[in-house]
Amino acid sequence: MKNIVFILLSLITQCAVGQKSKTYLFVGTYTDGISGEGIYVYEFNPKSGHLKKVSSGEGLVNPSFLTISLNGNFIYACTDTKLPHSGSVSAFKFDSTTGSITFINKQNSGGENPVFLTASKNNEIVINANYTEGTVTTFTTNPDGSLNPFGQLIRFEGSGINTRRQDKSHIHAAVFSPDYEYVFFPDLGADKIHVYQFDPNQLEPLISRQDRNYSASPGSGPRHFEFHPNQQFAYCIEELSGTVTAFRYASGVLDSFQTIFSYSKMQDEFNSADIHISPDGRYLYASNRWENENTISIFSIDIESGRLTLVGHQFTFGDHPRNFTLDPTGNFLIVANQVTNNIVVFKRDIKSGLLKRTGKVIHVPSPSCLKMRVYGR
Repeated sequence: MKNIVFILLSLITQCAVGQKSKTYLFVGTYTDGISGEGIYVYEFNPKSGHLKKVSSGEGLVNPSFLTISLNGNFIYACTDTKLPHSGSVSAFKFDSTTGSITFINKQNSGGENPVFLTASKNNEIVINANYTEGTVTTFTTNPDGSLNPFGQLIRFEGSGINTRRQDKSHIHAAVFSPDYEYVFFPDLGADKIHVYQFDPNQLEPLISRQDRNYSASPGSGPRHFEFHPNQQFAYCIEELSGTVTAFRYASGVLDSFQTIFSYSKMQDEFNSADIHISPDGRYLYASNRWENENTISIFSIDIESGRLTLVGHQFTFGDHPRNFTLDPTGNFLIVANQVTNNIVVFKRDIKSGLLKRTGKVIHVPSPSCLKMRVYGR
C-alpha cells in the first residue's frame, strides 16, 4: 500500500513539474550591420524579476524588431534593417522547453529598413512595415512556420511639415484590431494612421478603408499604437511632438478625444518611442528619448472615459529607451536602453502605477525590442 501511495505521489509531482510555466523575454538588437547573435532569450522569474540567459541566435544582422506567433511556437524578426538596401523578414522556431531558437528561413522584406511585424490570429499571414520605403508587405506562412516570398505590397505616399523627418511616408507599425478584422498603420512621415480591413482568405488580404483613415496633428509623427484591454479605447505615441493621443474605438474607426504631453520637460525636439498598457488596463506607459530626458512617463487611465492623467516620470538608468515591455503579471516593467547597452528591470506598484528600480540589470549590445510570453500554463 505504501508503495502504491509513493508511486501516485511521484506521478502527481512529475505532472506538476511538467506543467510548470516559464516566462521568457526575447530581445531583438542592432548588430552594427554585421553578423552576430542578434536575438537573445532569457528566462524571467515573475516573483523576483531575475533574468537568466538561456540562448541566442547566430549569424543574424540587425534583428531589430520581433513578434511572437499567437501560439508561441514561432518568432518572426525584422532583419537586415537600417542598411542601404532592402531588408528581410526571418522566421524562427522556438522550443519553450529548452528556450532555444532555430532559424527556419528568411525572405526579402520588399523595402529598406523593416521596423515592425505582426502575425495574424492563426499565424497564416505575417505583416511587415518598411520604414524608409514607406511600404507594407504581407507574407503567407507554412505549417512549419516558414515564410513564403511576400505577396501583397502597398506603397504609401505623403509627407509632413517637418521637412527633415517627414520628407515622405514612413510606416512605423502594423497593429491588428482586437478582433483581427482591421490593421492600423501609423505613418510618421505623413501624419496619418492608415486603416485596412483584413481578410486572410484573399490573395491580397489588406483592403484599404480610406474612409476610416485618421489624420494626426501636423508634425506629430504617429509611431506606435496600442489598444486598451477593454477594446473600447486605443492610444498612439507621437514621436515628433512628444505626445500621446487617446481614441475611442469601434469597427475600424478611431475617434480622438485627448492629446497629452509625455515628456517631463520641454525640448527643442522630441523622440518618443514606445507605448504599452498595464494588463489591468489602469495605467499607460510611454518612453521618451534624448540625453536630457530618457524617461518612462506614467499615466493613469480612467476606465469609464479612457482619459489619461499624468502620474509621473521614471528615469530609465540608461540612454535611448527605444522599447520596453510589461511582464504578463503586470508586476514588472522592463526597459531596453539602446545606446547604453543595458536592460533595466523595474518593479511596478499595481495601485499607484509608479515604478521602482530593482537593481536587476542585464547587458545586451544595442537592445531595440523586448517581447515576453508565458509558456506551459
